Amino acid sequence: MSAADLSRDTRIPVTILTGFLGSGKTTVLNRLLRQPSLAGAAVIVNEFGAVGLDHLLIQASEEQFTLLDNGCVCCTVRGDLVATLKDLDRKSRAGETPPLSRVIIETTGLADPAPILHTLMAETELMTRFRIGGVVTTVDAVNGAPTLGRHPEAAKQVAVADRLLITKSDLVSRETLGELLRQLEHLAPTVGQTIARNGEVDLDLMASLPADAALDVARIAMRLEAVAHGHHHCGPNCCDHAHHHDTHGHHGIQSFSFVIDKPVEWSAFARWLDYVAALKGEDLLRFKGLVHVADEPELPLVLHGVQHVFHPPVRLDRWPSADRRTRLVFIVRDIERETIARTLVKFAAIDAASIASPALAA
Repeated sequence: MSAADLSRDTRIPVTILTGFLGSGKTTVLNRLLRQPSLAGAAVIVNEFGAVGLDHLLIQASEEQFTLLDNGCVCCTVRGDLVATLKDLDRKSRAGETPPLSRVIIETTGLADPAPILHTLMAETELMTRFRIGGVVTTVDAVNGAPTLGRHPEAAKQVAVADRLLITKSDLVSRETLGELLRQLEHLAPTVGQTIARNGEVDLDLMASLPADAALDVARIAMRLEAVAHGHHHCGPNCCDHAHHHDTHGHHGIQSFSFVIDKPVEWSAFARWLDYVAALKGEDLLRFKGLVHVADEPELPLVLHGVQHVFHPPVRLDRWPSADRRTRLVFIVRDIERETIARTLVKFAAIDAASIASPALAA
């Protein structure tokens, strides 16, 4: 494709925002959506597990936003992704929604971006209206180095990126950051690196993606072939539709969720958080919570944790929906659901009868 062809391409760019668990994708996405250049962007969020929380915290209008939950966009819900893109295009052309300028897909932290790119390239109908607008991969400066060493998904996310966005850089030393940047340069020597501080991006990240990388389908296909060796390895049980709906296996990693019907007593709940971080932190890859606290029922707490580190709770000024139950989502390695349930009862003073599985929750 020539430079002139690139400049005349009027198809809608689809940008994939990926990155491992807890690397700050949702924070970055909210910052990006404030940019005037993304006023006409639509957002597709893929969440891992039966109870989604991240989508409640994304600052996008209802007509901009689509949630793909209970499955990974790199395998079990790829058909849903195709249908969603076609529906977005139909509504935009019919004038039911504002003109569509870009689509941003935020993947789960365990997704392999390669099959998503393959889907966009292989669907003939999609290619007439959409083009690949690049892959932005977030890398957590605090946990990035060990994560890249332990999880093939994280390395794949870096390898297929068009831009690496280094998050939480303000939480590490200059030496630690430098070592990570060198490690990333070794994994992806031709990929540009951008450092974000407190989720802020200093440049128009979408405009900075190289046009030839975003539009040269043949080059993208060659890169994916080199990275994936022609196969999609998503981990044991990844596409096994017989497994429990709330468990999605990626190299021994699973997800489970709890819905708690009664308000929680905060001091006991905070004590439980300390216990879990101390004893299970190494295998607690990601924790998210929207908590109904008994002493301030109108102001829910948002909780985030990555391994041993739990961020300070953030109090919202209102509930994001009519559902005011506490929702907890865990992405773990080698921790049984029953173990977490027992600790909630013992250390968080939560009545076992009030803990429901998402499948049973109304």
